[in-house]
Amino acid sequence: MPTLQEVLTPLDPSDQSGPVGLGIARLLRGRIVTNQLQPGQALPEAEVASLLGVSRQPVREALIRLSEGGLVRILPQRGTLVTRISRAGVEGGRFVRDAVERAVVRRAAAHAGPEATDAMHRVIDAQEAALKAEDHPAFLALDDELHGAFAAAMGEPGAWAALGEVKLQMDRVRYLSIPDATPSTLLIAQHRAIVDAIQRRDADAAEEAMRLHLSEVLSALPKLAERFPDHFETKGAA
Repeated sequence: MPTLQEVLTPLDPSDQSGPVGLGIARLLRGRIVTNQLQPGQALPEAEVASLLGVSRQPVREALIRLSEGGLVRILPQRGTLVTRISRAGVEGGRFVRDAVERAVVRRAAAHAGPEATDAMHRVIDAQEAALKAEDHPAFLALDDELHGAFAAAMGEPGAWAALGEVKLQMDRVRYLSIPDATPSTLLIAQHRAIVDAIQRRDADAAEEAMRLHLSEVLSALPKLAERFPDHFETKGAA
């Protein structure tokens, strides 16, 4: 498990916009989702504040935000710990994403023009390049960019943004599953199928392709829970 010193460095003021606590919450959220801060890892306020070069108050605010999102647990007399991945949270997030994104691609099939679908294919091309370079964080960032493009193509970019908190536990699994539990080449093929259906204005095919795509996490989940038992909640876990 990486130490906090290896994961956290002082904040660059030029990169900050808005309240400091919100920026710290975004930073820690990203480190947790990408598994740089791992389940069970302690996040002492004073140490986090020192490493980031800030006071304890915005760190406290950030940890409260993360606890509300289920990424950390604040325990009396024990401090703050990164939570294990909630399988129920993964399944619930997938359910919501499935409902929203199937509706999104149906509307995208009716509204997306050639410029939009060409841009989608360029994102998938970039994913293939990231895969060849074994740059898995870039691959997953491009995955988010593509799904955001589906929502933008139907004229409702906020639909993707609204899923941000809902899919946190699912995102943690995505970073564990690449490249072994879920083959990246399969995800690319599924992305192509979605975009091709949108390009043909075939709403039914786009919806079905999205359904298959979002079901992958359910296939990977049992394998990942067996391979990384310390990362997942067990029944009755504190």
